[in-house]
Amino acid sequence: MHFLKEITQKCFGGFFNPFYSILFIAVLSAYYFGITGSAWAVTGEFTRWGGEILGLFGIDVSSWEYFQIIGLKGSIFTRKDGIMIIGMFLGALIATLLSARFKLRIPSFKIILQALIGGIIAGFGARLGMGCNLASFFTGIPQFSLHAWIFTLLSIVGVYFGILVIQRQNLGIDIKKGAFHAPKKHNLKPISYALGILVLLFSIILSIYLMQSDSLIAPKSLLGIALFFGLVFGFVISRAQICFTSAFRDLFLTGRSITARAIVIGMMISTVGVFGFILLGIEPKIVWAGPNVAIGGLLFGFGIVIAGGCECGWMYRAMEGQVQYIIVGIGNIIGSVILALSWDSFSQPLAKAWPKINLLESFGVYGGLFINLGLLALFLGLIAWLEIRAKKKILLDIKK
Repeated sequence: MHFLKEITQKCFGGFFNPFYSILFIAVLSAYYFGITGSAWAVTGEFTRWGGEILGLFGIDVSSWEYFQIIGLKGSIFTRKDGIMIIGMFLGALIATLLSARFKLRIPSFKIILQALIGGIIAGFGARLGMGCNLASFFTGIPQFSLHAWIFTLLSIVGVYFGILVIQRQNLGIDIKKGAFHAPKKHNLKPISYALGILVLLFSIILSIYLMQSDSLIAPKSLLGIALFFGLVFGFVISRAQICFTSAFRDLFLTGRSITARAIVIGMMISTVGVFGFILLGIEPKIVWAGPNVAIGGLLFGFGIVIAGGCECGWMYRAMEGQVQYIIVGIGNIIGSVILALSWDSFSQPLAKAWPKINLLESFGVYGGLFINLGLLALFLGLIAWLEIRAKKKILLDIKK
C-alpha cells in the first residue's frame, strides 16, 4: 500500500502543468485531424444530442436545415464525434477518480440559474458561429479558416463584456490560482482509485473492441481511434484543469497569461501539423465568414463567462461532481437547439450569402501558412499587451 501511495502521489498529487499540457493536446489535435479527417470539436455533436432528445418527444428535426448542414445520421454510438465525446467524459472521470477529486457539489439557485442562462447563450453563440472554443478557435484557426479568426477575436471581446456584467451585477466569479500552483498533497482513497482503474480498463477494452467493429457512419477502426483520442483529451484537460474561459478571463482580471500564451503557441504547433496533413490530401473544414460568426463569437465569449466555463471546462468539472457545470452543459444543448430551430430565419443574410474563405486558397499554400503563423504571433503580442495593461491597473488600484 505504501508503494501504491507513493506512485499515485507522484502521478496525481497536484495538477499537470497547463502550459505543457496545452502544447501536448495541440499536437494531439493535429494528429486527430490527420487520422480521422475531423477536427477536435464538441458542440456540433451536442446539437445532434438536442435533436435526438426532441425526437424522443415525437419532434422530427431531420427536415431542419441546420441538421441537414451538420448531419444527423446514426447515433452517439455510431458517430466518431459522439464516441470521441464519450471518451472525453470517461477520460475526465478516470482522472478524477485516480486523483480522488470527486465530490458532489450543489450550488445555490442563483448560481444554477446563472449557469443555465450562460450555457444557453454560449450554446446559441457557438452554433451560430459554427463552432466553439475548439472548432472555431483552437482547432479552427490551424485549419486556415478565416471564420475562426473572426470568431476568436469577437469571443475575447465577449469575454470582456461578460466580466463587466459579472462585476457590476455582483454575480460572483471564482478567480483561482493557476493549476500549477495547486498543493501537491494527495490523499489516496482506495475505493476511488479502484474505480478509476476499472473505468480505465473498461475504456481500453471498449476502444480495442470498437477498432474491430464497423459502422455505416464511421469506417472500420475509426470509432475505436476516436474513443482513444477522446480518453486522452479528457484525461489531460482534467489533470491540467484547462479551461478557455479562465484563460482569457484571468488575463483581463489578473494579468495571468500563461494559459492564454500556451493556447496560442499550441495553435502555432498545430497549424504546422495540420498544414502537413492538408498537403497529404485531408480536407480542412471551412465555413462562412459572415456576420453570424462575429455575433456568435461575441455571444459565446459573453456566455462562457456568465456560465463560468467553456465546453472543455464544464465537461471535466461535471465529472468532478460539480452540479453547476452539468447545468452549463444542459444550457449548451438548449441554446444549440434554439439556434437550429431559428436558423432558417436569418441564415441567408448572416451566413450563406458570405464566402467560405480558406487562407491557403486566398494567399497561396505557403502564403496562407505564413499569414496564419504571423497572425498568431500578433495574437501573442496582444496577449502580452493585455497582461501589461491588467497588471498596471492592479498596481494603480493597490496605490489607491
